[in-house]
Amino acid sequence: MSCNGPQDDCTKAMSRLAVQTRQTKRPQSKGETRGQKTSGLTHECGVFGCIAAGDWPSQVDVAQVICLGLVALQHRGQESAGIVTSKGLCAKSFHVHKGMGMISNIFNDENIRRLRGNLGIGHTRYSTSAASEEVNCQPFVVHTAHGALAVAHNGELVNTESLRKMVLSRGVGLSTHSDSELITQALCLNPPEGEISGPDWPARIKHLMQLAPLSYSLVIMHRDRIYGVRDPYGNRPLCLGKIVPIANESDDEDEADGWVISSESCGFLSIGARYVREVFPGEIVELTREGIKTIDIIERPDKKPQAFCIFEYVYFARSDSIFEGQMVYSVRMQCGKVLALESPVDADIVSSVPESGTAAAHGYARQSMIPFAEVLCKNRYVGRTFIQPSTRLRQLGVAKKFGALSANVKGKKLILIDDSIVRGNTIGPIIKLLRDAGVKEVHIKIASPPLKYPCYMGINIPTREELIANKLDSIKLAKHVGADSLTYLSVKGLVQAVRHGMDNRDCSYIGHCTACLTGEYPDELPGELPGDLDW
Repeated sequence: MSCNGPQDDCTKAMSRLAVQTRQTKRPQSKGETRGQKTSGLTHECGVFGCIAAGDWPSQVDVAQVICLGLVALQHRGQESAGIVTSKGLCAKSFHVHKGMGMISNIFNDENIRRLRGNLGIGHTRYSTSAASEEVNCQPFVVHTAHGALAVAHNGELVNTESLRKMVLSRGVGLSTHSDSELITQALCLNPPEGEISGPDWPARIKHLMQLAPLSYSLVIMHRDRIYGVRDPYGNRPLCLGKIVPIANESDDEDEADGWVISSESCGFLSIGARYVREVFPGEIVELTREGIKTIDIIERPDKKPQAFCIFEYVYFARSDSIFEGQMVYSVRMQCGKVLALESPVDADIVSSVPESGTAAAHGYARQSMIPFAEVLCKNRYVGRTFIQPSTRLRQLGVAKKFGALSANVKGKKLILIDDSIVRGNTIGPIIKLLRDAGVKEVHIKIASPPLKYPCYMGINIPTREELIANKLDSIKLAKHVGADSLTYLSVKGLVQAVRHGMDNRDCSYIGHCTACLTGEYPDELPGELPGDLDW
């Protein structure tokens, strides 16, 4: 199936909104819009959906499957989560449970039992501190004239203000500043061409996609079906899986106990599901008890290439997830190989900052023929350092997070691989730790290019002033953190590594968003960038 499909002519109203979008000042990141600076590099969220196949009521514990699916997506969001289920028989009511904190703290056997149903969707969220409130927990549920509607969203709309004005002008009230609620309310509006006999949800979804070019992956539940939606640029990930019968005596590969849809495929095996495929950029898929079918595929404006977030490969995704037909771990290893070719150095051992740089370190070691050895011992019970509020606490966090394996580093020349540098606050204390353990030389290799620009599509990257790559070049940064040298993977090298294992890497429609590295955004986002006046 092609990644592009037919697109209906937009109505005059949509054209006017598109013009408004192009004239709207580019939005700030979510933390900045609420007067807060983000504390580091964070993803926004993960979505998951499940529907039982065959006769209902089903033997598949849909709520439990969704809960386990969200656990597998916990790395994408750790501040709140929610699950909404339905028996699929009545459009008026859903079972809902949402809360703040980790999934293990929100869900237990008792509330999972209360969520029994034949289909459902779930969401796990990462937010800035100012937006970390229960009112923003997803999935959002609204009650329409045609029944309840539940929506879970991963991403961030780039034309929030113009879409908000349009929704408010229709007399719709909004209870939060969340663009996810905005999407939910926009879906409740009639499409321009009208509806003859009841709600035409695919038409409403298509209308929304034409109004909002990016960035989103959505799971939408209404009555007895789930819709999966990926923006036309394919900026955020979304994939499909099949729940396989435990005892399949007929050996029928088409037989399924149910179907799942998820931001990543990493949790499929743990719930007894097999990866089927990605949702294509611009695709609307419908999941019913009968299976999965494509409703429509919305084209990108002006036949632009797709723009899958390249940082999913670098940092955000779990290493066992599959994107574009390849495992994330394999791509990260290839990044290490390309890095070894671009910046060789004489050393005794190659190692990594665990676990983010480990795959790239193995790739570097294989390409350079320098042995890999562990040099840092990680305390797994200390949280990620980027969520701590001050520089001092972040640096103290590194000391608590790692210990040095002195027997492996004493007197050695070390190549230390990490996936990225944001502010540069954590790598310095790690180098000091290794110096104290007796290392002779430390050469830092970063398996991605320098981060220089903010993201407006669902990643909370700090302002340009806070990004260390905008303050210090690699030579000055090496001196600043106490390394003997520091080099980054080039943008060309990263793209080469990402596309190395793709069968269709030469196709014209293949593309990756490198906006945070190059400042080249996938869609026209005019207006001044926040914090750009002094650059």
